[in-house]
Amino acid sequence: MKRQKGTVQPKKQGIRIEGAFVEEQKEELLRRRPYRRLPKTKPCGFHRVSMSHITVKAGMTTLLSDVSLDIFCGKLTVIIGKNGAGKSTLIKSVLGEMPHEGTIEFRDLKDNSLRRLTIGYVPQQLNIERNSPVSVYDLIAGYTSHVPVFLRKSRVLSEQIKERLAMFDAAALIDKRLGDLSGGELQRVLLTIACTPVPNLLILDEPVSGMDKNGRELFYRILHELKLEYDMSIILVSHDLDLTARYADSVVLLDKTVLKEGTPAQVMESKEFREVFGCGFTASAT
Repeated sequence: MKRQKGTVQPKKQGIRIEGAFVEEQKEELLRRRPYRRLPKTKPCGFHRVSMSHITVKAGMTTLLSDVSLDIFCGKLTVIIGKNGAGKSTLIKSVLGEMPHEGTIEFRDLKDNSLRRLTIGYVPQQLNIERNSPVSVYDLIAGYTSHVPVFLRKSRVLSEQIKERLAMFDAAALIDKRLGDLSGGELQRVLLTIACTPVPNLLILDEPVSGMDKNGRELFYRILHELKLEYDMSIILVSHDLDLTARYADSVVLLDKTVLKEGTPAQVMESKEFREVFGCGFTASAT
């Protein structure tokens, strides 16, 4: 779920087990190497992720053409467009999973310096075996802890994970099996992992697809709180125009290139929006 541009992820330290690995030793290890909490660093407004002239081709076919965007910390930028508009292609380019022309930079505007870009990613879905015994605790502990999850469950680590999950309204899920989670519950768990530690850029690819109305509303409220409390930029690919209109700071209308960019009102009231969707936007009654 976590990606870094231009750097190699360090390997986690292994733990050599000789004989019995008693609970006291494991708890002491966790205290010496504590679980990393989210530092509450409010957005400064000076951190910017810049995409410049991103172009993607597959043979003779152009999938994206000359996309340039500036994404600022403390802002939720929502990318909209019809199917096949290149939204997923742009996400894969930012994640480094698709070759592209152009540059992607993370810059501190206070001194105009380039910084290392760390990315948290929440996919549209995660295929999980329905009968898998893996729990939410196992998944998060395996990702964030230096202690093997096949050892006896740690009380210290469990409390730390529950504290992190609570930030995403998911503390009650810690002991549930992944296969028993609803779509909305699983996405909140994945969001917990994507924000461990806090990334510079959080990318979500249609994360509310398949959720009911209440689940979608809760997820967007959590994103709204994240952008206010933490120094990160957020890019969200979405087909939910109602929630986009209510929660987005900036909207990008994409059709292989940027057709229109601005506030929700500026984009959704534009002629480019009407040409793409065949009509103007009318908010649904709540």
